[in-house]
Amino acid sequence: MVKTNQNLYISNMPTTSPSRQTIHSYSLFGESTHLPDVMHCETIAERSVLHDWELAPHRHARLHQLMWIQTGGGLAQLDDDHCPLKPGCLVNVPPGHVHAFRFEHNTQGWVVTLADELLDEILAHVGDVRQSLSRCGVLTQLSSITPLMEQIWQEFQDSAPARALVLRGLSATLLGRVARALAQAQDNSPATQESRLVQRLRALIDQHYLEHWQVTDYARALSVSTTHLSRVTRAATGTPASALIEARLLREARRHLAYTHLSITTIAYALGYSDPAYFTRVFTRDAGISPRRFRARLTA
Repeated sequence: MVKTNQNLYISNMPTTSPSRQTIHSYSLFGESTHLPDVMHCETIAERSVLHDWELAPHRHARLHQLMWIQTGGGLAQLDDDHCPLKPGCLVNVPPGHVHAFRFEHNTQGWVVTLADELLDEILAHVGDVRQSLSRCGVLTQLSSITPLMEQIWQEFQDSAPARALVLRGLSATLLGRVARALAQAQDNSPATQESRLVQRLRALIDQHYLEHWQVTDYARALSVSTTHLSRVTRAATGTPASALIEARLLREARRHLAYTHLSITTIAYALGYSDPAYFTRVFTRDAGISPRRFRARLTA
């Protein structure tokens, strides 16, 4: 397998292991600069070799990662579970889930990283696929994944015409196959009540985020207390329910800024903000730059 550092995405992950008592939230490409590429693909070795093949517990608030083990193996920590990794394993890590890896030296495979914006685009109007993909775990017996991962890897490194379109299609195919396998596995291992509550919350947020529902509104719709909803959400994702609600609005804002020519004022009103200046302050606090500068950076 060809190894290259050419396409390493932005990361603040230290080269020495952080304290085991702290779960770090690393700022990768979708969380620091937002949308620099349609997705990201790298070999397992590219990042792991920098940390002596061991990645300490951490999570990503806005990124969905899919890891394919081709040769070698190791051990994965996924939330509170410890799972052996063997050739032919695929690891599904949705946003917010704590994960850590200890690989055998020279383990080969790929890591595909997808930002929230791309998932929103791919998973629109496709039923309950997002619910299946929200389950963290290790899948086996997915022999068809190897050629698909190889194709994603080659396309990601290339600069051929329609590259972004092809990568979107390949990413959708990968997510579809993983969602199908997760749904089949779920028949024998149903999600816990708390996991289902967070899944229901996410589905409601997708339906009502433009109405600017508050946490109390979602709690009422879910027939739970506001305190319980926030506690369960924080345990599952590392953030309170209010942060999930705001994050959904701001994901949509980034999509409008990136993919439309609408004015910032029009985007603010379209997203349900009565005051465009307030929208600008909220966006700037989240992204670290104003909507105008965000759009200008993408254009540049």
